[in-house]
Amino acid sequence: MAQVEIATVPYTVSADYIATVGADFNTEAVDDAVLAQLNKLVPMGVVVHRNGKAFADEDVVEIARAIDWSDLLKQIDVDQILADNPK
Repeated sequence: MAQVEIATVPYTVSADYIATVGADFNTEAVDDAVLAQLNKLVPMGVVVHRNGKAFADEDVVEIARAIDWSDLLKQIDVDQILADNPK
């Protein structure tokens, strides 16, 4: 089944946020962990790639276009991910 690009999702943890925490983290591992959590939260047939581009199977495009990406990202415990990925 073909997939359709539906959005670009800014899922990476900002350097400003990491700086406020005040420690060194493996930022690549942190971003990978956030991406993995995000992909667990999206509906079946939707996937966000490492470059932030989100794709949906043709049969779920309308559902995917209605996703509130900000809301999904708020559900991810970034502080725990940072704690799990020290440098």
